[in-house]
Amino acid sequence: MRVMVLIKATEDSEAGVMPSTDLIEAMGRYNAELVKAGIMLAGEGLHPTSNGKRVVFDGESREVVDGPFSATNELVAGFWMWEVKDMDEAVEWMKKCPNPMLSRSEVEIRQVFEYADFGEAMTPEQIEQEERMREEIAGR
Repeated sequence: MRVMVLIKATEDSEAGVMPSTDLIEAMGRYNAELVKAGIMLAGEGLHPTSNGKRVVFDGESREVVDGPFSATNELVAGFWMWEVKDMDEAVEWMKKCPNPMLSRSEVEIRQVFEYADFGEAMTPEQIEQEERMREEIAGR
């Protein structure tokens, strides 16, 4: 199963405080372990929301809202995409992770939808189209 691991923002990450050399080194070793184990599919850190935008949808209208955004503890500062056998394995890998922030931090693990999760709502043609797009993305 695939999971997205969401690293929650902190006041420091939202202020643009960069991690120490030691933390960058520790996270690099951890990421290398994930890759070697065949777990990590992708992973990146994100700039603070002061550099971001939100697009609010309401029917046909679109409103663009400039960052920064409030509720720091609800924001995402980085992510990983992992392939694991189950949620327990994801939790075990997360317990091995160095604290990704300079202070107390939280990480959320969420299962990614698979085609079967959509049942009959997703037709074989739609699945085929999705597979073609995934192959195109992987080929870049």
